[in-house]
Amino acid sequence: MEQVSYKKANILVVDDINANLIILTEIIRNAGYIARPVTSAERAMSAIEALFPHMILLDISMPNISGFEFCARLKKSARTRDIPILFITSCYSREEKMKCFKLGAVDYIAQPFDVDEITVRINTHLKIYKMQQELEFYNKRLHKIINGQIHKIYEEQKNVMYALTRLVEMRDNRINHLERIGKNSRLLAMGMELMPRFREEVSTSFIETIELAAKLHDIGKIAIKDSIVLKPTKLTNDELEILKTHCEIGANALKEIFDKNEQNQFGRMAINIAWAHHESWDGSGYPRGLSGTDIPLCARIVTLVDSYDVLISEKNAKTAYFQEKCVERINMDAGTRFDPEIVKVFNKIYKQFH
Repeated sequence: MEQVSYKKANILVVDDINANLIILTEIIRNAGYIARPVTSAERAMSAIEALFPHMILLDISMPNISGFEFCARLKKSARTRDIPILFITSCYSREEKMKCFKLGAVDYIAQPFDVDEITVRINTHLKIYKMQQELEFYNKRLHKIINGQIHKIYEEQKNVMYALTRLVEMRDNRINHLERIGKNSRLLAMGMELMPRFREEVSTSFIETIELAAKLHDIGKIAIKDSIVLKPTKLTNDELEILKTHCEIGANALKEIFDKNEQNQFGRMAINIAWAHHESWDGSGYPRGLSGTDIPLCARIVTLVDSYDVLISEKNAKTAYFQEKCVERINMDAGTRFDPEIVKVFNKIYKQFH
């Protein structure tokens, strides 16, 4: 909608009868507005291009292009659809009046013309049009302010997450583990973006978000004792059950931060990863025993990346031979622990992993 100066409003009058144009032009000028009379829809379109009108008085019955047809064209265009249109009609049938309104006209002017009535109708609809424009202007301004605040909050939340990530890294005895999880999750997602099966879910935003969100997959371990998290020997059954709670603890902690903003993609992804990164494709994982595509895609990615990093970080893992053994192990678990389609992508790009 283009901005209108109410005091300088110009009104386009479209009628193929000169007598009507003369009368309406006089009424408009006496009301303090600028009248722009034209005799056809074709000339009206040229007039609109030359100077945007604030209102159109439009005759229904015209040769070539009727008033109804011209109105329909104007309403289809984003630029002209909000111009208030008042039809000029000598017909008083209910059907014709209803058609005027269905096409988007705001009112109609009946013949013979009544000067006072036409003046009141023009004044009223110009005031409404002006108020609509002001409302749209302030809505856009408010939307801009709100978006700015949302961006500020999002950046603050990201800073909190960076701090939490560093805190997790201090508890993890695998050097640069979380950094690798983030970068490799991003690489795997980039490879998946090229596959038709994943193209709808894996967007540029998804790829950018998963790099940081993946680093928080084990955030719940902060609440688990060091004697369990860092135990060098095999965990007892009781200790293992305690360790498993880190998924729910982490997800709930992140919910406290992010659940109030449902539009926050980073928050939703971080929660899903924390909760579901130990779920398995065949439903044998924990904590909820999800299977297949019921497991969020971001979590399925991190599950594979995290598992590979654990394998590759073991003694002698950096040799080419051991790397191939790690890849074989991942492939053995395709369709059971891992999404088999994601494993196919992994097989093509794992040599790029950090």
